[in-house]
Amino acid sequence: MPQKKHKPEEIVAKLRQVDVLLSQGKSVGEAVRTIGVTQFTYYRWRKEFGGLKGDQV
Repeated sequence: MPQKKHKPEEIVAKLRQVDVLLSQGKSVGEAVRTIGVTQFTYYRWRKEFGGLKGDQV
């Protein structure tokens, strides 16, 4: 199955969505399933894009 290439803006938005879900008490596993990526992908994105805001991408 081909993998979807996410744009940097989409990645930052998904990272923000995970932050909201985590603040609501969800686990990391539940939060990443909600946005449709694996935990490995989430942690890689967080390392690469975690400190960026949408306008810095």
